[in-house]
Amino acid sequence: MSAQSSAPTTPDVPAKDFSDLEISSTVTTPAATRPSSPVPAALPPSPLPSGKHKICVIGSGSWGSALAKIAAENAWKRNDEFHSEVRMWVREKIVNGKPLTHVINRTHLNSRYLPDIKLPKNLVATPHLKDVVKDATLIVFVVPHQFLHTVLGELSKPGVLHPQARAISAIKGVEVNGTDIETFASLIEGRVGTPCSALSGANIALEVAMGQFCETTIGCPSHEDSLLWKAVFHAPTFRVNAVEDVNGVSLGGALKNIVALAAGFVDGLGLGGNTKAAILRIGLSEMTEFCLEFFEGSQRETFSNESAGIADLITTCYGGRNRKCAEEFAKTGQSFDVIEKKLLNGQKLQGTATAEEVNNFLRARKRVHAYPLFEKVYLIAFQGLPPKALVQGL
Repeated sequence: MSAQSSAPTTPDVPAKDFSDLEISSTVTTPAATRPSSPVPAALPPSPLPSGKHKICVIGSGSWGSALAKIAAENAWKRNDEFHSEVRMWVREKIVNGKPLTHVINRTHLNSRYLPDIKLPKNLVATPHLKDVVKDATLIVFVVPHQFLHTVLGELSKPGVLHPQARAISAIKGVEVNGTDIETFASLIEGRVGTPCSALSGANIALEVAMGQFCETTIGCPSHEDSLLWKAVFHAPTFRVNAVEDVNGVSLGGALKNIVALAAGFVDGLGLGGNTKAAILRIGLSEMTEFCLEFFEGSQRETFSNESAGIADLITTCYGGRNRKCAEEFAKTGQSFDVIEKKLLNGQKLQGTATAEEVNNFLRARKRVHAYPLFEKVYLIAFQGLPPKALVQGL
């Protein structure tokens, strides 16, 4: 005997005969209603006789090599719009008796900064700056900021740069002269006369080069610039979002390094997640307010919504070189100069220089008190304040 169902029943409804109902349609369904992948936007025309844009990269550290790798891969894929060869400026050194540029071009490895990462064959290491930028229409600046003035001095000479070239800065930091402050994108534009965008985001160089998924933000002065730079850098594992906020993107990339030093002090002191989270919140607030106060036209959303803001801050405060060195500083008491040489394999620490520049600027503007975390980081790094004093008075 079967169990009786508890489901509700419906009354019997007489069946209707639909055999004579006209159900034909005159509407034709298209074979495809959407493309399988987005069609790249048409790029602004190149000023070169070839009709193609030419990319070069000034800088060959870990971040420079990672960006050059992406740019070269995209140039190869879109060789109807870009010259396939991408030149990368490498400061010549002798490695095992051979010039470093020869080693990179033969092995397609930059083993000092990106060990085991194969570089594209169309990425050419070049030792002379003038050869790198010859006829380039899209110039990527990614040298340590300590060397930028020397580079710009060479590039500002007559005839070195193409007159219609565009630039982008992936350099973290600011330039301070008394009561004036300037981003490196603005400095580049002023010195060599090229419109200059800025690239910044939650981008640890090795992870980017390995093809691990991440996002970045490009701040552009015009729609044409955003089309070009997105074509250079956007990739399946390197998602680019362009915004019209060059200053916000530039400042996010610079100021987060100050906060990363504070995060490293927290780690070195053995403090927990609550303290670190508080430092990140205070740091993001000071970054945002600094940009809005001193850079007209900056957008609060760049810090709250973009990779160049909150995402970059989180990544840098958990995995970047500034955090790493600040942790060592708090643990050992060694100077940052000693720690830089010990831990960074020839690379430069950026947070300490930015902390000093920003403090000098705020002092000149009589606004130090408005940014207590920035001040504490400066005092610990340069004036002997104990790291344990970081959280006092915030």
